[in-house]
Amino acid sequence: MKLKKRKIKHAAIFFICWFAFLVFIVDGVLKFQTLVDYVGSYALVEITLLLLVFLPTLFVYKHTKE
Repeated sequence: MKLKKRKIKHAAIFFICWFAFLVFIVDGVLKFQTLVDYVGSYALVEITLLLLVFLPTLFVYKHTKE
């Protein structure tokens, strides 16, 4: 798979913005400890949040036109 600069740039911008938004929501609004108490597992919350960042970023990378 050959990496394209334009696709990487768009995916990186999306990653940074989406990550900042999720950090604001999770740490500022929902409070991380509240999520852990609700779900019951620290690891499950962490993995879910990581997937919520990486999967949309991969989607943006794959669907950005060169």
